Amino acid sequence: MNLMSWGMFPKIEADTFAFTNKKALQNHLKTVGECIAYGNGRSYGDSALSHHLITTRAHRCFLDFDEHHGILHVECGVLLSEILEVIVPRGWFLKVTPGTKLITVGGAIASDVHGKNHHMEGCFSASVLEYNLMLPSGKVILCSHTKNKKYFYATCGGMGLTGIILDAKISLKKISTTTIEQTTVKTANLQETFDAFEQYSQTPYSVAWIDSQAQGAALGRSLLMCGDFSTKGSLHYTKKKRINIPKNFPSSLLSSWSVTLFNRLYYNRFTQNITTEEVDIDTFFYPLDAIENWNRIYGKEGFTQYQFILPKAHSFDGLHAILTAIAASGKGSFLAVLKLYGKTNKNYLSFPMEGYSLALDFKIEPGLFELLDSLDALVLKYGGRIYLSKDVRVSKTVFEQGYEQITRFRALRKEHKMDKTFHSLQSKRLEL
Repeated sequence: MNLMSWGMFPKIEADTFAFTNKKALQNHLKTVGECIAYGNGRSYGDSALSHHLITTRAHRCFLDFDEHHGILHVECGVLLSEILEVIVPRGWFLKVTPGTKLITVGGAIASDVHGKNHHMEGCFSASVLEYNLMLPSGKVILCSHTKNKKYFYATCGGMGLTGIILDAKISLKKISTTTIEQTTVKTANLQETFDAFEQYSQTPYSVAWIDSQAQGAALGRSLLMCGDFSTKGSLHYTKKKRINIPKNFPSSLLSSWSVTLFNRLYYNRFTQNITTEEVDIDTFFYPLDAIENWNRIYGKEGFTQYQFILPKAHSFDGLHAILTAIAASGKGSFLAVLKLYGKTNKNYLSFPMEGYSLALDFKIEPGLFELLDSLDALVLKYGGRIYLSKDVRVSKTVFEQGYEQITRFRALRKEHKMDKTFHSLQSKRLEL
């Protein structure tokens, strides 16, 4: 069958296998050759693409829920959205959630996803108590922060290259309402944006939309949105109707002119420097999930998200240089997200480090990869690295310079013959 990532690039032919139980999966791994787990297809790049996929979405059972202590045990194919429908009305929320709730728990662990509160709570793995992992041999081991630790560190952020995550126990966050008290700070330039992040650094959640087309004195102007759960309101939570994009937009609609116009209108929708309001969970955490098939906006050729992170000491200078290069290229993004991060964890390939990251969506078009190559050079110059969950084109050389524990990861893969079984297009490109 023809498959693609959420970015719709690349497109490949792949066979799929939906296992019915552990024994069936064990038998399949003995004969399959190279494969990779595939969840809900929301990875942006090629980290979950291979010519043979083991699909996990059918495994979406809730195994146990300790409502008193906020501990949830689910199978690997359960979506975060399905979890929220169960736990939110009962007064619980995910400790860490990315900008979409339409990913599987297995995918969240494999990508070690993060959210608007990394500076407070870290990555998704910080909320993972334990999970069962099937190795290439078919053996199932229990991994946690204290049991089989090397497997835990390699699997969280390991892009599915250590085994098949079967199920997981995660700890939850107690809430008393579905209302978020949000403050939006309108900044005039990059320095004001950094100052605002630091001013609101004790707020649990923060994220900034940044105008990637702004230049000169306005370079780095942003809308910083920060907030926390209110103590007033109800726990009522229901699915919202979603707007659907029925088919691919003409690629020509996304041009430098249209992006500049959108950015100008979006930035100027706030007339005051500081605005406070109450919003619901989905509006605050998952705005793009309100649009079904929003990836079609970029046209049939697809898009890639370029996400990098820089250490805090070099973040301002690095972002200034990178934003200058993007604006000059004319290939700006209307979705450009800036976030503040806390300290890195022990996972071998986890993306975050203490500093700032920027994520931008670019449509696939001539000249784009050359631009991204030049941005890679700047990312390395300022001590940063690229996020594997969003990547579809970074080189092995650039990748290796950003991840100091890559040798340890490769050694574990080779020692336990994971490199003979679990592979993706990305792992082949990066020789993981």
